[in-house]
Order: sequence, then structure tokens, then C-alpha cells
Amino acid sequence: METKEIREAYVNTLLELGAKNPNIVVLEADLMSCTNTGSFKKAFPDRFFNAGIAEANMVCVAAGLSAAGKIPFAATFGCFASRRVYDQFFISANYARLNVKLVGTDPGVTAAFNGGTHMPFEDLALMRAVPRLTVIEPSDAISAAALILEAALMYGSVYLRFPRKPVPVLYPKDEVFSIGRAKVLKSGKDVCFIALGSLMVNAALEACELLAADGIDAGVVDVLTLKPIDSAAILGEAAKVKAVLSAENHQIAGGLGSAVAEILAENGFRGRFVRIGINDEFGEVGTQDYLVKRFGLNAETLAKRAKALLP
Repeated sequence: METKEIREAYVNTLLELGAKNPNIVVLEADLMSCTNTGSFKKAFPDRFFNAGIAEANMVCVAAGLSAAGKIPFAATFGCFASRRVYDQFFISANYARLNVKLVGTDPGVTAAFNGGTHMPFEDLALMRAVPRLTVIEPSDAISAAALILEAALMYGSVYLRFPRKPVPVLYPKDEVFSIGRAKVLKSGKDVCFIALGSLMVNAALEACELLAADGIDAGVVDVLTLKPIDSAAILGEAAKVKAVLSAENHQIAGGLGSAVAEILAENGFRGRFVRIGINDEFGEVGTQDYLVKRFGLNAETLAKRAKALLP
């Protein structure tokens, strides 16, 4: 399967936007080499700002630029984009109803060798609680480019998370995406995975193949936007199956699992439901492959959990 870096889609989309709109500006917290935004700096040096290792200050500068009419995209590792800058992003950007696009890279186990201190398992829960904030996690470079463009065109603050390493390409180049709309990659008759992000969407698709070998028909919904979440798509697929499983590279508390549980409970879903993700643990150092197995985010675990829900 073809793979592409989401960060490449991020930078290329910013270059495209920057060429058309002089209000597009980019901010970094001394991680330009990690996010690969050097090409934007080269193309638009007067619209690139490196705040240094001062993430909270970066978000406040972004808020100030937004107040002056700019459209700032500010990026750093997901742990810093959520935990470290939470109050500044909450008050200076969201409470002030400004237009800051905050990017958190290497979420969850994709932080790998950076370890538990740099492994955000709680960023979605934090951001989901912010009023009126849009929360996006694309599943490949194609969805990322489209949703970044959508985020730039809408007014309002956005939190976007994605891994930096190459991930499988799931969608054709001409696929249409909209903020708040999920994609049904496969409909099932027995179980349905409601998945968020490249890691879990691909694990869910692989789990479908494993389940098919046992005669179990499984479906996959790629959520793409955690907030606002596509309740109609989730309920539509849930109505076709006996069991639903949420799958996220994040704590099962407060993120996708909680959002799906709320939707199902409030709409009378009578099937079985389980949340797959990190279960009240901190991260640790390791390869991504090791961490995926360590925390049960692999296709084999998804398939096993799905079979356990069926009679």
C-alpha cells in the first residue's frame, strides 16, 4: 500500500494557501525540522515565526496575530500542544473567539522513543471539553490536506492532531471531505469499528480481514472529526450490527470512546459496546510496533475484542 507523510500534506497545503492568502501565517516552537515547515519559511519569510521552546507564548502570539486579522497555524508535539498550552489556548484563543489553528504532532503511541512524557494520551479529552472548538484527526495525507484547507477557510479555533511518519493512503485524490462528516469505509452486518486516526483506522480495516476469515462481517467508520462528531453516520452503521467498538490512539476516557458511548446511550442503542484504547495508563519508551501491541491497539486485539462481543 502506498504511504505518505501527513506532515508533507500539512506543509504543502499551507504553501498552497499562503500563495493565495497573505493572511496565512505559520508558527513553530523550535520544531521546524520535525514538522518540515522550512519550505513555508523559505517561501514566505515574513509570515513565519519561531517562538522557540516557549509553546505557551507561541499560542499567545498566534492569538494576537488572529486578533490582527491573520490566520495562524501553530504546531508542536501533541503533548505540548495540549497539556502545556491548555490555558493559553482555552482563554487567549477560544474564550476570545479567535481563529487559531493549533497542530499537535506525534499523538499517542506514535511518539515512540520520546516516551511517556511526550506521549499524549489525553489531548483529545482536553480539547473536546473546550466550547466551540473543532477537533480533527485525519487518517491519511489526502484527508489531511482537505481538512486543513477546510480548517483554514472556516472561522474559529481548531485542534488538529496527526503523526509525522508515513502512513497508508486510504483515499483517492479526488475524495471530498467536510469537517463534521465521517467516512464509512466498510459496512458490516455483525460488528462495527468506529475508529479515529491513521493508526486505528488501519488496524480496524486489518481486523475486518481477520474477522472475515471466521465468518464475521465487520464494518469501519473513519470518524475524522471528533468535534463536531458525525452522530448520524455512527448511528446509521450501529443500527446494522450487533456490537460496536470504538478504537482510538488515546485514553478510552474522555475522547472518542466517551463520545461514541454518549451517542449510543442517548439514542437507545441496544447492542453491545466496548471502548478500545489506552486504559488509564501513562506512556512508555519503545518502538511504535512494540507500543501498539503493549497497549492493545493492534488488529489482532481489535478482532479478539470484537469476537468476544458476539454470541
